Amino acid sequence: MADRVPSQAAKDSLPPGSLVHVGEAASGPTRITVLEYDSQGVRTLEEPDTGQIEELKKEPQVVWFRVEGVHQVDVVARLGEIFGLHPLVQEDIVNTQQRPKLEEYDKYLYMVLRDLSFDSQKQEVVSKQVSLILGRGWVLSFTESGRDPFTAVAGRINGGRGRIRHLGADYLAYALIDSVVDHYFGVLEALADASQDLENQLDTAADQTVLHTLHRLKRQGLALRKAVWPLREVAGWLERGEHELVSSTVQPYLRDVYDHAVQVIDATESLRDSLASLMDLYLSVVSNRMNQIMKVLTIIATLFIPLTFIAGVYGMNFKYMPELEWPWGYYTALGLMAAVTVGMLIYFWRKRWLRSGD
Repeated sequence: MADRVPSQAAKDSLPPGSLVHVGEAASGPTRITVLEYDSQGVRTLEEPDTGQIEELKKEPQVVWFRVEGVHQVDVVARLGEIFGLHPLVQEDIVNTQQRPKLEEYDKYLYMVLRDLSFDSQKQEVVSKQVSLILGRGWVLSFTESGRDPFTAVAGRINGGRGRIRHLGADYLAYALIDSVVDHYFGVLEALADASQDLENQLDTAADQTVLHTLHRLKRQGLALRKAVWPLREVAGWLERGEHELVSSTVQPYLRDVYDHAVQVIDATESLRDSLASLMDLYLSVVSNRMNQIMKVLTIIATLFIPLTFIAGVYGMNFKYMPELEWPWGYYTALGLMAAVTVGMLIYFWRKRWLRSGD
């Protein structure tokens, strides 16, 4: 059996609970870091073995097991055995294409979140999966290789800043969720700036590049919406405190996360409406430019209708046409054409058909 497949569809023939990494290929080993702390101090342990993890799980202090990289399924299976994780939970951890959700078990809560960041060079939203497991006195977090969304939380623990060292594992879980949600505001700001820049470009030009940029922004907004909408359900369930692992002390903080999730949803919907308005504006600009082009071409064609008529009349091969015998007939015909052209241009001008914006 392969250790990795690129998509969920590629593992549809495997039985439930199969540990296969679904997602982009990652290099390097999976790293495990443990932070054990209380109000008195912090202890950090790098790459603990199985026996140390077993002992740390029983400590009275809050213990945070940070796992960076889920591509090594054997590491996830080992941790799943130590912490008694359901096989389907282990399967979801290594499947990085999950939607945000919360699952309740007897001894722990399992949560899936989407950590979003904005790549300014590629001008796109980067989505990474985060799995959190809250147990009694411990939190187990799984992140994909690369960006670490919890650096700030670890800094607060090591620096003793805020309340995190004085509260339990449920507050740590809240801090991790809050860190993920806070990143959404940065992504929203970046997308809003890109949307504003695009609107400014539409004032001067509406070409295929603008259209491609607009379609890309709409896709990024859709990715953000797919990550945020299910998160409201997760935050709402935690805020209601329907599990003994979530204390009443932490519920107000979880309510704040719920409020932030609602704010992000509102901002996402506003961004979506803004991008839809930009599409309408783009179509309006293109249509207006086409109308201007058609107006110019129509005026040119209209000017040539009487000229073609005059040239056609005097181009007939009748023998008895008195004007054909005039010495100045050719110049008279040209003068008549010029007079008709000038007269029509004056008429068009007075009708405001030649003025810009009319």
